[in-house]
Amino acid sequence: MITKAVLPVAGLGTRFLPVTKVVPKELLPLVDRPCIAYVIAEAVAAGIGDIVLVTSRGKSAIEDYFDSAPALEASLEASGKKELLREVQAATRLAKVISIRQHAPKGLGHAVLTAFPAVGMQDFVVILPDDIVDADPPAIGQLMAAQAETGGAVVALKEIQRERTDRYGICAGPWVQNGRMRVDEMVEKPSPANAPSNFSIVGRYVLPGRIFSLLENTPVGRGGELQLTDAIAQLCGEGAVHGVRFTGVHHDTGNPLGLLEASIYYALKHPEFAEGTRAMLQGWAK
Repeated sequence: MITKAVLPVAGLGTRFLPVTKVVPKELLPLVDRPCIAYVIAEAVAAGIGDIVLVTSRGKSAIEDYFDSAPALEASLEASGKKELLREVQAATRLAKVISIRQHAPKGLGHAVLTAFPAVGMQDFVVILPDDIVDADPPAIGQLMAAQAETGGAVVALKEIQRERTDRYGICAGPWVQNGRMRVDEMVEKPSPANAPSNFSIVGRYVLPGRIFSLLENTPVGRGGELQLTDAIAQLCGEGAVHGVRFTGVHHDTGNPLGLLEASIYYALKHPEFAEGTRAMLQGWAK
């Protein structure tokens, strides 16, 4: 049974500068919660109880968000703001959150490898906080269900426009059943002309514990970084990698326009803000 999720949160968030000079991008608000709270809630809904944050210098505010705040909670209690108090305490109780420091930005593969002391050789999941998916069952749960059948590694897949393949890890292989690919080839950010398909990996991975040994022996790849896809690709020859075309609505909140789009989407689903958001959009359309 998979119980641990690794969330790499050590990035600098340069696409959101200057605000990310002082605020981690993972804490940027998506309506009434920070982005990272959505992906941790997804993991918890899939039955995962332990969250491993791979952090870096300047990211301690993420840990603070999931810690208790006695002075704030006492103030809310004294002023009778019980609903706000419940919301603040809910973040603390969401999951067991620990962190481990990535001391240098050496790529996603290196970030995952950094988590080894907290994970060990058991199977685990990796969730990228930029990728937020509204799905029932949760997207990572869909991958975990597939991995329970196939073993090995499972990645989330999404069809994209071919001219965008140089932005993503790309998978190719036969579709062995509806929505599931046996991945024979995995390439990190290929040019559109050289891409083996137009199915990209979307920020969700279920990985076997042996991926750590593979990462330790994987040479530095594209961009001078240790690429997670390069390590997973070594399992393709064993038939041990599958891709799942997950169901759900995906938003990439790693850029300002994507975060804005996601904010409107979730505001329209929110019981408190939906009506006002809809009226605002209708007013702008006139």
